[in-house]
Amino acid sequence: MGVVVAIVFAGGANSGGLLVVGSEFEWVNDVSNNIFGSLQLLTGKRNVRLSVICTPICAQVEKGISLDFMINAKLIVGRERYIGLSPKNTELKILVLIIGAGPAGLATSACLNLQNIPNIVLEKEDCCASLWKKRSYDRLKLHLAKQFCELPHMPFPQNAPTFVSKTGFIQYLDNYASHFNVNPIYHRTVESASFDERERKWLVIVRNTLINAVEKYEGKFLIVATGENSEGYTPNVPGLDSFHGEVVHSSRYENGKRFDDKNVLVVGCGNSGMEIAYDLSNWGAQTSIVVRNHVHVLTKRIVQLGMVLLKIVPCYLVDNIILCLSKFKYGNLSDYGLQKPSKGPFYLKRVTGRSPVIDVGTVDKIKAQEIKVFPSINKINGDCIQFANGETKSFDAIVFATGYRSTVRKWLKDDGGLFNEEGMPKKRFPSHWKGENGLYCAGFSRSGLYGISNDAKSIAQDICVIFGQKNL
Repeated sequence: MGVVVAIVFAGGANSGGLLVVGSEFEWVNDVSNNIFGSLQLLTGKRNVRLSVICTPICAQVEKGISLDFMINAKLIVGRERYIGLSPKNTELKILVLIIGAGPAGLATSACLNLQNIPNIVLEKEDCCASLWKKRSYDRLKLHLAKQFCELPHMPFPQNAPTFVSKTGFIQYLDNYASHFNVNPIYHRTVESASFDERERKWLVIVRNTLINAVEKYEGKFLIVATGENSEGYTPNVPGLDSFHGEVVHSSRYENGKRFDDKNVLVVGCGNSGMEIAYDLSNWGAQTSIVVRNHVHVLTKRIVQLGMVLLKIVPCYLVDNIILCLSKFKYGNLSDYGLQKPSKGPFYLKRVTGRSPVIDVGTVDKIKAQEIKVFPSINKINGDCIQFANGETKSFDAIVFATGYRSTVRKWLKDDGGLFNEEGMPKKRFPSHWKGENGLYCAGFSRSGLYGISNDAKSIAQDICVIFGQKNL
């Protein structure tokens, strides 16, 4: 058997061939399951030429193949060449590096592919959209109507329901990636990303967790698409370590089946917390919820109306209309421990990124005392939890629906001030997505999937303009 070689390539209609001078080798047919287009391989004892005709893509080496060489296919666009060849080394140079294969990474790669801009998506998990596939509860649906949740250049099918289910959205994302030939490289955890001033390129150090090997990637442009919800956040509650029952973050909650007839406390009154409390109650749990902040409670139809009105009516008028409808629907919820903020729901969404609660039936259960509302937690002592109003109650389990945090500050260096200490953009929408030295971020606008779509289109267009100017 000859030298085992993996071909890693990216390109479009203008792709060039690859000339490798070296030992005779044997082509490994199953080196990738992600190759599109046609390949013609002519072998000789000293010279090997590979002709590539493909859509923008990067092949990935499957688990279990031992490589002697990793060859990066030559891509010629204008005067730029991206090529690398090194023994027993995985080093790849590409025009655009995208970190994260969630909706933001998929959408940005798709927009770049449509412009024939070569790019690679690196993902730490073993699948795309891992937040939806692995870290979301069973009954989850899109809280906004489907027209506000579409990714660029691909609407939902006409027969899709107005409010798409978790399963339906996952299928949409998989179809989206397939349609636009977005093929992430999985099991790649970014350890650092820094900008080389001399070479004017981004250097990304990645851990291949399948084989525990370090890989290096270089790119002219770097897109951070890890988003706002990269890592689950659990607050430091006094005495939590003394709690004898089960403690779970909402990212690990699937359904309430195993909590039947147990006393369960949900901490957090956002959309996830309210819906998980509803789900627990339906499964027979004795459910309570901590409501620490003031919240707007709306129905999904009221929110849909507001989204439509925002296109033609000023935000303050939309908020007034929506609040009137909410009051008509629910009455005064302060009697049930749900205080309303002083500012309107769409104003708060635009300024702070905080969404209103879209009720799935939780309010009726609160009014019927099937779900009890508590204020913030003072401390935990064993199974007993003491609340700010002085009440104490024992619980069997706690579900923390306390949100997520960005992890970008853990690995991104030289960000030029794009991100603050919390790993969120310093600039507000709509100027949040572009940094310095070819650095961008997608999915950080606090505007959900609608914001992701706008980010992806803006970034792809900007890179297309810059790259076009460099190659005139």
